[in-house]
Amino acid sequence: MSGQHVGYVRVSSVDQNLARQLDGVSLDERFEDKASGKDTNRPGLEGCLKHLRRGDTLHVHSMDRLARSLADLLRLVKELTERGVAVQFHKEALTFTGEPNPMQDLQLAVMGAVAEFERSMIKERQREGIAAAKAAGKHLGRSKMLTPEQVKEIKERKAKGETVKALAVEFGISRQSLYANYPDAVGKPAA
Repeated sequence: MSGQHVGYVRVSSVDQNLARQLDGVSLDERFEDKASGKDTNRPGLEGCLKHLRRGDTLHVHSMDRLARSLADLLRLVKELTERGVAVQFHKEALTFTGEPNPMQDLQLAVMGAVAEFERSMIKERQREGIAAAKAAGKHLGRSKMLTPEQVKEIKERKAKGETVKALAVEFGISRQSLYANYPDAVGKPAA
């Protein structure tokens, strides 16, 4: 194939690093997502799919980076190869061109099923962890920044003329957080 070499990389969260994926692969274009692979509604993937043309090769580090759902993985590979785009998974050392290859089709289905199974196990462990934390009486989610007593004190001191800036510094919270989370105590920010 003589088209472009296009890379797609994905990590599940913004604090993860994309650098190791497709490291050393010469690419003409690269598309990235920092999002879950639970579905294909990802801006980087959507841009990548729109960019790809007949004769191009899509390079992906591994199958689970493209999709965590077997149905999505099979659909994407089929749609791309039907458009004349080769799909190369580097970790698995597999390239799909649309040419009949029963062994590759089996490998794609099995490895895609493993990625889907892994995602369902992660979700199950997450649900179990949340249930255990709730049963233990642990607070889940973001904790309140200020106690009701602190909010009352801030409101009283603001009414006596203290500045929001000074109160924010004293209570270890930003002015923006005070305005956003406790408008009844500090009022609205000056325009």
